[in-house]
Amino acid sequence: MTTTHQERPLAVLVGVQLPGVDDVEHAADLAELGRLVQTLGFDVIATVSQRRSALAAAAVLGEGKLKELAELTGGSGVVPSGAPERKNKARARRAAESGEDDEDGALGGDDGDDDEGDADGAGARRATIVAVDHDISPSQARNLERATGAQVLDRAGVIIEIFHRHARSREAKLEVEIARLNYVAPRLRETGGGGDRQRGGIGGKGAGESALELDRRKIRDRIAELKQELAAIQREQSTRRALRQGQRRVALVGYTNAGKSSLMRALTGSEVLVADKLFATLDTTVRALHPEVRPRILISDTVGFIKKLPHDLVASFRSTLDEALEASLLLYVADASDPTFRDQLGVTRSVLSEIGASEVPSRLLLNKVDRLSEDERDALRLEFPEATLLSAKIPADVAALRESLIAHFEASMVEAELLLPYAKQSLIGEIYENARVLSEEYGDDGGRLAVRAHPAALDRLRSLLAR
Repeated sequence: MTTTHQERPLAVLVGVQLPGVDDVEHAADLAELGRLVQTLGFDVIATVSQRRSALAAAAVLGEGKLKELAELTGGSGVVPSGAPERKNKARARRAAESGEDDEDGALGGDDGDDDEGDADGAGARRATIVAVDHDISPSQARNLERATGAQVLDRAGVIIEIFHRHARSREAKLEVEIARLNYVAPRLRETGGGGDRQRGGIGGKGAGESALELDRRKIRDRIAELKQELAAIQREQSTRRALRQGQRRVALVGYTNAGKSSLMRALTGSEVLVADKLFATLDTTVRALHPEVRPRILISDTVGFIKKLPHDLVASFRSTLDEALEASLLLYVADASDPTFRDQLGVTRSVLSEIGASEVPSRLLLNKVDRLSEDERDALRLEFPEATLLSAKIPADVAALRESLIAHFEASMVEAELLLPYAKQSLIGEIYENARVLSEEYGDDGGRLAVRAHPAALDRLRSLLAR
């Protein structure tokens, strides 16, 4: 009987431990890459790891490790002539002295963590994907493909492919497609017979333009079209955000798979996607806190961050970042059960700081504490006294968080009186939407409403009433 697990294609992870990266960080990076590859639909059968002072110029790994990798994929393990890595005697000598892997992949000492896993049980089935935990050049990827006979994706390529598969809204699809084309363009190569230069008519090759150049021009034109369409959608999004100006808005931000969507579902009662995989959420979702309060508190679930996120994707997902920038309160959600959550929290804060969101009031939520012992929770309370420890799966924790959010916004609300002329009775819904009406009295000139609201919301209501 064939199982679904057996039908999944196989992948091998490749990582180079560079100077300044300790064993724990290196292992965490490879583990995260493994989860990314699994999210993409592959089973990881082995990890080929090497300590080096830099990525090998030709094919990332030294010759010995390259052959070891090829044994897992069925390739030759040889980089085609014309692109060999030049030997560096000084670097080889330093490697021998420090115990670092040399250019041929030989270890100065067997520390047991150089190569994790093997191809046991793979038999006739070989890995068809090589995932490299670094950004590599197109030539390095081509050399790896020739040496291994497998498709090669670097970390950026894996993430972009996951985004491509998970995008649901038109906006997210456009953003991902732009990033994908920017990634693909420099990796195009001439096909056989494609290097000729011809003069073409309208829509064809330009004077002296090769097939490769034509393909790249088509990609540039397509990117320009996508950007125009995306700009129109983002103008609509900006209009919607402007309509929510003055409302009480909370944005959930954090590393991918920290539990933001689970928390969103628990706080709002909405059916947002919850999955134990990286980048399950790519679209910004906005829902009201449930049970509702007046005025409403809006909760936004945003795309998760990750280390070494491709710059094109950071630039593309401006709408998600803008949602965080325009929020009244940021909730930094971290998976407290993950040993690397401190580094993950640093990545989130660094990205948000780049867009100025570090100025937005924030709170730290250490999620998934149901997976920790009481001693571990006590240690976290000492280390992060300002944080809220909770589990999105425990109703009492969610209820306490809800009450604290309400109390946070109540503290900044003020009381005021609004005059609502009879000619502007259509604004009564707007007032109830953005303020809590304490009392109403009607006279000859209209209604006098005693309200309690946030100062920004009051300013907006007064502006509408004065028109």
